[in-house]
This record gives sequence, structure tokens and C-alpha cells, in this order.
Amino acid sequence: MGAGEGGGWGTGTDDGARFLHAGAPSPIRTLCVESKRGVIECLRFPFTLNGKPAKVGTDDARRLLWVLRDDFGLTGTKFGCNIGSCGACTALVDGKAARACTTTLKSIAGKKVTTIEGLADGDKLAPVQQAFLEHLGFQCGYCTSGQIMNAHALLEANPKPTRDQIVQGMERNYCRCAAHTRIIEAIEAASKMTTVGGGSGDV
Repeated sequence: MGAGEGGGWGTGTDDGARFLHAGAPSPIRTLCVESKRGVIECLRFPFTLNGKPAKVGTDDARRLLWVLRDDFGLTGTKFGCNIGSCGACTALVDGKAARACTTTLKSIAGKKVTTIEGLADGDKLAPVQQAFLEHLGFQCGYCTSGQIMNAHALLEANPKPTRDQIVQGMERNYCRCAAHTRIIEAIEAASKMTTVGGGSGDV
């Protein structure tokens, strides 16, 4: 679990492309991209998002992070390093942890995507979320959604991990506030609960 390493902060557009809204109704918006040749192309990619069918039409190389944040308003998935190193953007793709900032839209077509917004069952937090809250597994909170999503995937794959396995499994999710001990304690607590998943975010 890295601390205080690398990862440039800032804002940026997605691959420098210019996206044009095609007027489809919210929350599923069809987007079109104007290519360098001046041709406007609209593509649609169906997938399951937090348990519900979703489609978006856009450039197939567009990153999942920006589709989640800009097209669906799911801002719990954070922008951090933009190179897949820090883990702030972690979401689940078919139940496995994925770095949304490097995951292309084309690669998730037909798959199940779960974000931090999909873990809770209504007002009832998923066990991993509850454990992070009870054990204060955060400080500034910016990396927390990525930490929780990675921990969720870890516990789905290994429901009863050792402390060393937790450390190893969370190694690539950075916490620049150095809340690592509390994060580990939260995951240990969550592993003692009967189930890991929540409502629509179950994997």
C-alpha cells in the first residue's frame, strides 16, 4: 500500500477528444465524437452499471473513469494519477478491481461495472463500507472509494485473508494521508462479517 508516491494531480480532458451531446435523454446519454477527419461518429456500448442496463455512445477508446463521472454523474470514482498507479479510480468490472482511468469503454462492453455508489443496499451500507466507517479507514477521504472497491474485490476473492494478504492485496492503492493501519483494521473487520457485498453492487 504505497504512501506519498508519484501520481500527478490536476484536471484534464479525456484523450484530447471533443465530445458532442447528441440529445439523448438522461441518464443514458448518447455521445458523439468528432474525429480528426471532421467526421462525427456515434457508437453505443451496452453494459451493466450498478445492477442496471446502461448504454453510452462515444469513442471506444474513451476511458471508463470519464464515462462514469461525466456521462453518468457517478463522481465517487476519483481522478488521481491517470496512469493506473494510485488506485483512486478503482471500480469493479465483472467483480474484479479495475483502474477506471486506464480501462477503455470498448473493453467493458457487455460486462458488469460496479462503482462505490452501487455497493450499498439503499441506506444500508455494505459491510466493507461500514467497517471503514467504524474503524476510520480514511482521513481526507479522496482515496477512500478506491480503497473500498479494491478491498471489496479482495474479500470476494479471499473472504478470510491474513493480515499479510491484505497488505499485499492493497499495496497498489495509495493513501497519501498514511491511514494504512486503520484501512487494514477495517478490512480485517469486514472479513469477519457474513457477507461482503451490498445491494445492486453484489458481485
